[in-house]
Amino acid sequence: MNFKEGAIIYVNKPYGWTSFGVVNKVRYFVCRKQGVKKMKVGHAGTLDPLATGVMILCTGKATKRIEEFQYQTKEYIATIRLGATTPSFDLEKEIDATYPTEHITRELVEETLRQFVGSIEQVPPAFSACKIDGKRAYDLARKGRDVELKPKTLVIDEIELMDCALPDIRIRVVCSKGTYIRALARDIGFALHSGAHLTALERTRVGDVRLEDCLKLDEIEAWIEQQEITPDEGDTTSHIGINY
Repeated sequence: MNFKEGAIIYVNKPYGWTSFGVVNKVRYFVCRKQGVKKMKVGHAGTLDPLATGVMILCTGKATKRIEEFQYQTKEYIATIRLGATTPSFDLEKEIDATYPTEHITRELVEETLRQFVGSIEQVPPAFSACKIDGKRAYDLARKGRDVELKPKTLVIDEIELMDCALPDIRIRVVCSKGTYIRALARDIGFALHSGAHLTALERTRVGDVRLEDCLKLDEIEAWIEQQEITPDEGDTTSHIGINY
């Protein structure tokens, strides 16, 4: 193992952690193990602090492959509360409006979800990492500034209604890079002539990497300490999960 030459680490991000925080923690452990003061470590797709699931981290020379992983199909399990909205479209912010749900049935939900399969236009959330004049949208939104983002074209390959216990629904979504599940929740609520926000989100797959392939964050330090460091030469990129 040589983290400078390149390693690809699959992590199950826990609830409450930022993606940046996960990267920093892993960077600290690999630098200590490798005996260096700094090293490139990056991730191949942000997960919000309130989301959990698959994160792919790349170290050293393997950071050149981040874009490759970013373009892979992703799968999510999302729980959505109908009848109420929040400014962030999830539980980060308090409910700011409520809407009727009495007209909503399982059949209506299933019919509505089908409208989102295929190529769609989606406006990203104001509380997102999208940039406006070089500044992150979430920084502007948290300062109370008006944020206007342009719609982006993306692809929803599959949407499956897994559970319908109104006003809550749970869906499985397979989608392309750039899809905001929070924004999808918002749009589903609007299409149902109501409102909606995300109450739970788990990324269950990126490409062929699934949750069962991932290390838990509290397993990372011990796993890294068990690795035998090899010389800085040759192609030693490693793919790391619990089955490695």
